[in-house]
Amino acid sequence: MSGYILRRLLWAIPVLLGATFLVFWSIRWVPGGPAIAIAGELATPALIAQVNRELGLDQPLLVQYGLFLGRAVQGELGRSVRSGLPVAQEIRTRLPRTVQLALLSLLLAAAVGIPIGVLSATRANTWVDAASMAMALLGVSMPIFWLGLMLIIFFALTLPSWLGISQPILPPTGSGTWRHYIMPTIALAANSMAIQARMTRACMLEVLGNDYIRTARSKGVSERTVIYRHGLRNALIPIVTVIGLQFGTLLGGAVLTETVFAWPGIGRLLVDAIGYRDYPVIQGTVLVITIGFVAVNLFVDVLYAYLDPRIRYD
Repeated sequence: MSGYILRRLLWAIPVLLGATFLVFWSIRWVPGGPAIAIAGELATPALIAQVNRELGLDQPLLVQYGLFLGRAVQGELGRSVRSGLPVAQEIRTRLPRTVQLALLSLLLAAAVGIPIGVLSATRANTWVDAASMAMALLGVSMPIFWLGLMLIIFFALTLPSWLGISQPILPPTGSGTWRHYIMPTIALAANSMAIQARMTRACMLEVLGNDYIRTARSKGVSERTVIYRHGLRNALIPIVTVIGLQFGTLLGGAVLTETVFAWPGIGRLLVDAIGYRDYPVIQGTVLVITIGFVAVNLFVDVLYAYLDPRIRYD
């Protein structure tokens, strides 16, 4: 097991290098640059050249990238062009909010999606199955930003109007209380919930058709034990894969969710940095998101061995 983990960690290095280099290279092809954002659109060429020298943007691309990697290994991600604060400090301030939102959304998606998938599989080809899969299809089809806007309109405008009150039922923007988490969590979890429900249904249908399930039933084992102990446990491996991948997707989806709900997380930080061409912040946030995605996938792979003893990492 330790050898497998070490190999995966080594494979993570080229993934991180590739992702950061693509971002590093691509953002420098965007028209304009941080020098213009700092000095202003009417700045003279001499002033722009001076700002570029101060930021190190006048050096060759590979030299810039090498310097960025050297500082990143030491935990130094540069300073924000916009605020002048260390990028690492800004990420430390914002990242917990995004992780909290992603984890809550993942838990909500699993808590609702997996039971719906099990129910749909055990009631296959009935109206319950049809209704469950129709809801899952609706969840997959709804864009995060659209669902977020619909939730804001309903809970902040429409429902208070129906009830004859002036205050929104749920706060439409910001953070600070548990009520601020409800709408962003639902908006971010809807797509993942639908995917997990569909995956759970497909895996459960496959498992419930196996011989050992029929044998357990013929021995008089209760249906609940057959479904949850023998069926769901053996169907969990592909479901866990989807959940692990969904965490990375939720981190990416948080960019849209945090923008709609003005959530002070790393996604909102990234959007603002793109608008201001804040290269150090863009590079730092992408690096952190990539590390998180790789770490979660490594954790999921290791978890396989505990869910299925037949798996061996030799």
